Amino acid sequence: MIPSRLQRATLLVIVMCFAVSQSLLAQSNNGLTPDDVAKMQQVNEIAISPSGDKAIYTLQVQANPHKENKPAMHHLYLTNLSNGNSLPYVTTMSVSDIAFRPNHDAITFLGKRSSDETTSLYEISMNGGEAQKIYSFATDMADYEWAPDGNHIAFMAADTVTHERSSLPYHPEIYEENLKQRRGYVGNVAQPGHGPHQLQVEGSVYQMHWSPNGEKLAISVAPTPLVDDYYMKQVVKVLNHEGDSVLAEIDHKGKLGQIGWSPDGSKLAMIAAADIHDPIAGRLFVVSAEGGEPVQLKPQYEGMFEQFKWTGNNQLHYLTSEGVWSTYGRMNADGSDMQIIVNRGDTNISLFDRAQSGATIFGASSASHPQELYQLSENSVDRITNTNPWLDNKALGEQKVVSWQADDSTKLQGILIYPVGYKEGEQYPMITTVHGGPEAHYNHGWVTNYSDAGQVGAAQGYFVFYPNYRGSTGRGEQFAKSSQGDLAGAEFDDIVAGVDELVNGGLANGDQIGVTGGSYGGYATGWMATKYTDRFAAGVMFVGVSDNISKWGTSDIPEELYLVHTRERIWDDYQGYLERSPIYYAGQAQTPLLIMHGKEDTRVDPSQSYELYRHIKTRTDTPVRLVLYPGEGHGNRNATARYDYNLRMMRWFNQYLKGEESARPDVEIEVEKTAVEN
Repeated sequence: MIPSRLQRATLLVIVMCFAVSQSLLAQSNNGLTPDDVAKMQQVNEIAISPSGDKAIYTLQVQANPHKENKPAMHHLYLTNLSNGNSLPYVTTMSVSDIAFRPNHDAITFLGKRSSDETTSLYEISMNGGEAQKIYSFATDMADYEWAPDGNHIAFMAADTVTHERSSLPYHPEIYEENLKQRRGYVGNVAQPGHGPHQLQVEGSVYQMHWSPNGEKLAISVAPTPLVDDYYMKQVVKVLNHEGDSVLAEIDHKGKLGQIGWSPDGSKLAMIAAADIHDPIAGRLFVVSAEGGEPVQLKPQYEGMFEQFKWTGNNQLHYLTSEGVWSTYGRMNADGSDMQIIVNRGDTNISLFDRAQSGATIFGASSASHPQELYQLSENSVDRITNTNPWLDNKALGEQKVVSWQADDSTKLQGILIYPVGYKEGEQYPMITTVHGGPEAHYNHGWVTNYSDAGQVGAAQGYFVFYPNYRGSTGRGEQFAKSSQGDLAGAEFDDIVAGVDELVNGGLANGDQIGVTGGSYGGYATGWMATKYTDRFAAGVMFVGVSDNISKWGTSDIPEELYLVHTRERIWDDYQGYLERSPIYYAGQAQTPLLIMHGKEDTRVDPSQSYELYRHIKTRTDTPVRLVLYPGEGHGNRNATARYDYNLRMMRWFNQYLKGEESARPDVEIEVEKTAVEN
């Protein structure tokens, strides 16, 4: 039935009153709002000058969601480390891959002006001025690296080969065929008329690193540009600098991360998986540049290596995650004498760069702010930038590290944000936020974004719980593998055990527990809303898995799923994998579920959301809604799509955990007629 004009007007008033009530609630405690999240900025890439007295960084600046549904821009800033003064250097286009050009008083980056046909290499003087394009290619340049001479570059770009097409006026798409490889090239910026030469290797190139003398290249290459091959089939080779001869190959299988040369060029270090079944590239290896089998430095280390930098022929500085914390330290290249320089603390370090002088900078966040630029001062880190000064005046919920035990005595960790204005002895509703992967984890830093309620939930009177269940990273190889072959088993029981701990401890109200997450966290959300429906009063599922059988056939990572998750083929146990799927239990679902998905998602096909929606809608009377985001993939990139998601998520929880509306939220989002300031 089409509602009358009066009914539509009444409905609009209800929705607008709700929006106003939420605004008043946030204003009353001066807590974080969805509009605050939408305007938040943060430091992204960082690099330190060879002299160690300056640093450059990119600042992520979000578009105004009330005006533009666009991805964030990344602006370039230069900082004087002696006084902390930062100057904007490039704000007219989005930049990436920032670097100090060797033997030149200049900064370089990749960018694309509105007049450019492709993403190209730009340069700007350290003294400022206008950025100049210094190198371009027929297709978009991807990552690049300077040779020691400051003139030659190694870069990657999509293949320029074109395939013949039929003369018919219609051209169907052939799935996973006629793919364009990601090629590696070497060019000379000092001789722009001399075209680059292509590396003579088969497959798609993802890393290229010059040896210290500029005579060799260490590269990583996968057979095809398919995501599954990128994850599971990259190999490391050493080539001559012309790229036409393979000098050495590294004997390693499994996921691959950073690669780097020792200063004397005799060794390579690499962050990689321990083996083909390791779900994450988080182990540190060293291998001879002549090839062979790499040696894992700390095979029993109960942490995860995030980044390294050679600081001598026999010394590495490193960044690790240990549970929910980060550590920064150094060790010898044989794994001995491991010393912590910056220990666990209230600052969570995500990346670092170090000059030969020892000057070191970090990208780091804390419970009270997103990622900023820091520098090392003796054995502590000092904050340099404050990109969201208005955040200092916001009331934030206290954030703590929590721990609990599973039924089998496995020790687990997580993060808990308290409601703003928390009063001891009172119970509050709680939103449980589950990370994806499961090869990921939450650190004790800033954990609020458009799809994670965080401080927005705290401002609206919620506990927000972030569990690191078994299979999470940051706790060593054994823990990361501990969930394999047991989809939705003990891993998700860990989450329920954590919720029970907080309920039994008198913090969370057991009748007001919500759950949300994206990707594998979306899988967990669907599982909690069906299998454990009696425990969760509301769910918001994002790009999540609902049917393990059809997921295998529609995802772009079927081999990764087999090698590091199921460890067996799904067709060997169809019934078992069906019973580990939320659709299997959909008929008993009593948890109101909001399902959201990007329509162009290739990792978890939108059909996964269609399936669970249809099962719940057909088999129950439980409230369920499916929201699709055109143009978005495995997560929302654009400003308005992100803002819309945040509003819908909080509105759903407010309705079904706190009962703030008398009926199911309307399909449309009403927002206050105020613009987000940028």
